[in-house]
Amino acid sequence: MSTTLNKTETTNRPHEGLVYRAVKVVMTQRIALLVVLIVVVVAFMTSMNSAGALSGSYDADYLAAALISAVPLAMLGLAELVVILSGRGGIDLSVGAIVSLTGVVFGYTYGILDLGLLAAMLITAAAGALCGALNGFLVAYMGFPPLIATLATFYAFKSLALISSGQKPISTVQIQEFFSAAQSVEIPVIGHNLPNVPLGIFTFLIPTAALVWVLMNRTTFGRRLFALGTNDVAATWAGVNVRSNRMTAYVISGLISGLVGIVTVAQFASARPDAGVSGNGMALPAITIAVLGGVAITGGIGRVSGILLAALLVVWLNAGILLAFSGNEGSQFQLLALGLLLIGASLMNRLTSKKFGVLH
Repeated sequence: MSTTLNKTETTNRPHEGLVYRAVKVVMTQRIALLVVLIVVVVAFMTSMNSAGALSGSYDADYLAAALISAVPLAMLGLAELVVILSGRGGIDLSVGAIVSLTGVVFGYTYGILDLGLLAAMLITAAAGALCGALNGFLVAYMGFPPLIATLATFYAFKSLALISSGQKPISTVQIQEFFSAAQSVEIPVIGHNLPNVPLGIFTFLIPTAALVWVLMNRTTFGRRLFALGTNDVAATWAGVNVRSNRMTAYVISGLISGLVGIVTVAQFASARPDAGVSGNGMALPAITIAVLGGVAITGGIGRVSGILLAALLVVWLNAGILLAFSGNEGSQFQLLALGLLLIGASLMNRLTSKKFGVLH
């Protein structure tokens, strides 16, 4: 009898070990968890679509079209990644207002002054970097708490966008023609008919993500940023200039926000002074995506891939919710889902650190 039990236990142990390892990977590897959640969301929405419970088709074409929302959100999530990594409560609440202000700058330089596309884009990016520099100066050199500093500049940049535009969108012929930068394009693959993908994925999001990844993982600045985010006192003793590196993080955040300002002008075919702050704004969804993507709010931990997958999860979940609920209910349930995702991500971080003592 005991021999039979021992054989049964021996047979079950490898299976139990495999399940335990799979659960541990999902709980400790944020990338694996996000992939699982994306698969679950898409599978659930697809099953509801097959059952006729949605108001439209939740198919590959719809998912590809929904990616247009992922471009600005993922880019701002990358901006928050850089800032939060710098530690000491790093956060940027002003990214949405910078998007609005820089969108107006692009509207003036390209649509009214007609300086040319390249010059207008460079000036707009520089304006965003300047806004970020102000945030960085207040936080790194003046000692303002990031929450207070960026909240103050949020109001300032928002007001400047409204005042400078006369509270009206800029919609000249050049700006309207720039809408083509947000159109969907067909990906040529031999023997396959793939759904069209928004052009902004290739012209803005992928280059930005690639540059941020290189900056974080292949440069001395990236190593310094991780170091001061983990322990800025130790980083100071190691010879890292904490103030300048922390300020640079906010400059990068402002620069990316400026690029998002250009993206929104293309998407709306006009330079709207409220583009980044209307409704619930862009800042809070961007912070949610950063936290959901595995960025530790205390600093020093975060990945570019986590931001991209978290943005994909949020966008495709929101797309399904809009089909499941009609009218204003869809928008309200989107907010509910966003809040639940944020709470779930925070709880997962705590449970993982207690159970396994590690989070990647």
